[in-house]
Amino acid sequence: MDSVATAIRRLADLAEAPHIARLSAAFSAAGHEFALVGGPVRDAFLGRELNDLDFATSALPDQILAVVKPLSDAHWDIGRAFGTIGARIDGHVVEITTYRTDSYDGETRKPVVEFGDSLEHDLVRRDFTINAMALRLPEQVLVDPSGGLDDLFAQLITTPGAPEVSFGDDPLRMLRAARFTSQLGFILDAPTRAAMAALAPQLSIVSVERIADELSKLLRSAAPREGLELLVETGIAAIVLPELPALRLEIDEHHHHKDVYEHSLTVLDHVIELEAQRSHEGSPDLVLRMAALLHDIGKPGTKRTEGGGVVTFHHHDVVGAKLAGRRLKALRFDKQFISDASRLIELHLRFFGYTEGAWTDSAVRRYVRDAGPLLDRLHILVRADVTTRNRRKADRLAFAYDNLEQRIAALSEEEELAAIRPDLDGGQIMAILGIPAGPGVGDAYRFLLELRLDEGSLSKEEATARLTAWWAGRT
Repeated sequence: MDSVATAIRRLADLAEAPHIARLSAAFSAAGHEFALVGGPVRDAFLGRELNDLDFATSALPDQILAVVKPLSDAHWDIGRAFGTIGARIDGHVVEITTYRTDSYDGETRKPVVEFGDSLEHDLVRRDFTINAMALRLPEQVLVDPSGGLDDLFAQLITTPGAPEVSFGDDPLRMLRAARFTSQLGFILDAPTRAAMAALAPQLSIVSVERIADELSKLLRSAAPREGLELLVETGIAAIVLPELPALRLEIDEHHHHKDVYEHSLTVLDHVIELEAQRSHEGSPDLVLRMAALLHDIGKPGTKRTEGGGVVTFHHHDVVGAKLAGRRLKALRFDKQFISDASRLIELHLRFFGYTEGAWTDSAVRRYVRDAGPLLDRLHILVRADVTTRNRRKADRLAFAYDNLEQRIAALSEEEELAAIRPDLDGGQIMAILGIPAGPGVGDAYRFLLELRLDEGSLSKEEATARLTAWWAGRT
């Protein structure tokens, strides 16, 4: 964390940037208050990059437009109903919002927007004290009505007023509290934690899309475990992601030292480590992290006690994939996201058969074919799923997966596994068999694909002979 003097210098440099200096001078000349607010002020003290600048003003939306029009290359008022006007000034995009005092009415999923009359009132209605600071411009005066700077240096998350009031104004703030514990590594104070547990049911008035967005931001953070544990401990997860707390008492047959809940969080930790080690493209990878968190949610429903007290979870991969698909659909994630996360969950156990006996080249090809574009993610998830404390077992599994990846690489060089296709295409199949387009062509295509996976690439002559023999036997 930067010193106060260093942070003030960073804020001063920002305030003196030409486009911000022009903007603040214009609002001052028009008789309006103007300030940099929230996250950027906090981040200046944390030594983080100052991105996504937010400004607040005493000016109403029409007055904001009157000030920014002469300065901007373009402007837009899509957020006018919420008091927000956007503009591009000297190539920089800025958003400026009228002071607000909005809150939920306790019944609907949309906040009641009311414009405020002072910067201090705007700040104290914000979510947490560390986000309730501002730099008044152009004077460059720090405004901190709730002691946010003290809480920042104490690494404490608390609300400007009573947490019950803050969470009542916007229940989504409870999810934001969990996210900030993960993003910043700060501690949530006891009254705020207690209020989260008491008011968790109020999240039912918040839109599903906003909840999914906060969960996504939490999972993308550097250390999401702390935030997820907070959601489970306060009962919030039981409302927004009930499959997660349902894992707590289910003993995993592969990891007797941990229940499935702890195992799942550990797998998520490992995925994040492996993303960094393998320079995983697109990291943080939300699809991969979601699949890691949910990969064993099929276990509670498939738990069986067999003879001798042996606990099994047969087909929990397939069941879990279906459950994950339903939950992610309910949270309004897009179709591709749902498909990819569910497919990773469905495939995450496939590798464990590799250690039971040598896979043929055919089995390796099928593994690659079934994973498709998810193969790199599947590599990470499968490796992360090994959480045993038995060093010998862990080393054996790691060695086996090293071997599998080496075989995939070798076969890929020879056969371009990522683009496996039958040796004959649909047009050739119709010409050879003398049949029109229809189900028969699809059956023949699948026969040739299985042949390709089993035996590798065949010559056109050999593929033709095998196809005609298969077709003759079929008819």
